[in-house]
Amino acid sequence: MGYVLILGADSDIAKAIAMKYAKNGYGVYLAGKDTVKLEQDAEQIETQYKAKVKVFRFDALEFYNHKNFYNSLEPKPAGVICAIDYLGDQYESEEDFLETKKIIDMNFTGCVSILNIIANDFEARREGFIVSITSTAGDRGRRSNYTYGSAKAGLTNYLSGLRSRLIEADVQVTTVKTGAIFNKATNDELFYIAPAKPHEIADDVFKTQQKNRDIVYSKWQWKFLSVYFNNIPEMIFKRMGS
Repeated sequence: MGYVLILGADSDIAKAIAMKYAKNGYGVYLAGKDTVKLEQDAEQIETQYKAKVKVFRFDALEFYNHKNFYNSLEPKPAGVICAIDYLGDQYESEEDFLETKKIIDMNFTGCVSILNIIANDFEARREGFIVSITSTAGDRGRRSNYTYGSAKAGLTNYLSGLRSRLIEADVQVTTVKTGAIFNKATNDELFYIAPAKPHEIADDVFKTQQKNRDIVYSKWQWKFLSVYFNNIPEMIFKRMGS
């Protein structure tokens, strides 16, 4: 089955995805900034699933190093899961362009930089799969997170074009759109609608990738919620609080 490369592997979601693929017979490349945490995760996954796991330092913002990073992977991965995500602070981004730039570079530019490199390799090999996690925040701009949402919207559109390009090379590109995520930060905020737990997102990622699906919402309820919100007239939507 080969190795699956997980970008942004520091998060709870990425760890759950790594465990899901390891459980199903894949080797795993964990790539992220916090290599101390990743080494601990790797040891746990190796012990629990008898899988081959390797750790690599990867920073989405270090565009200049992305090609060297990918060239260092041997053997080359059979697929990649892009789980890079940075919510940032909307209000800070309105006052400080450096925060705006970080949100955009983490959620869009950095992802595009490394995925371009991987896509070129997969296209030449005529094999492989790409899964990238985006967000329903990119479906429509909201007052509370429109900087983040615009970056995710850009990534979603990029993936759509990449999917069209790579279909001729038999490389599947899958977009997984998440809504609210149940984690340490959202644990007590019950007002979130249909929050997904990391293992649920991991299940959706694996299942949809194995079925070669193009776009999926995790959880499925968010597909209908997104349609609902997208059909609210702008004159009403612009007055809604969040």
